[in-house]
Amino acid sequence: MELKIVEWVAQNLHHPVLDRIMVWITHLGDNGYLWVAVCLLLLCYKPTRKWGGVMALSLLLMLIFGEGTLKNLFQRARPYTRLPNLQLLIPPEPSYSFPSGHAAVSFAGAMVVWMMDPKRWGRVALAAALLILFSRLYLSVHYPTDLLAGALLGTGCAYAARWLFELWIPIRKMEGE
Repeated sequence: MELKIVEWVAQNLHHPVLDRIMVWITHLGDNGYLWVAVCLLLLCYKPTRKWGGVMALSLLLMLIFGEGTLKNLFQRARPYTRLPNLQLLIPPEPSYSFPSGHAAVSFAGAMVVWMMDPKRWGRVALAAALLILFSRLYLSVHYPTDLLAGALLGTGCAYAARWLFELWIPIRKMEGE
């Protein structure tokens, strides 16, 4: 069923302009660069420094549990390996498919921004995370459950990071900053 979804997206949603946009969007999530940059920005300014710490911890948890543990535990092949006639728009990925690292790192970062400022920057961060997530399906490098698992993992890492950080430095003070 999931392979049929990937195949349907590849056959019905592709357009040359959208292809270029989706490749660009997916590269925002490569190695978590976008979210590391946001984390560094948060760390640079005193009013958001504690949230930068929460994000750094969230990204670290995602790296340990997603890339370091779950991908190697499940070792799920990517969908394009089962669709021989598919033409990839990006180079084949060297890692496994489940869970999606792009989705996990995006939600690990975006959910911290959401907790910090849900009405303004949180919406922007969540929209960016969803676009990165969709780009992975569009480019046929993940199954839908890879993306869902990655989003849930990233969200869990964000909330766990906030909880762990609050054990060290009370976050309640942060909410008024």
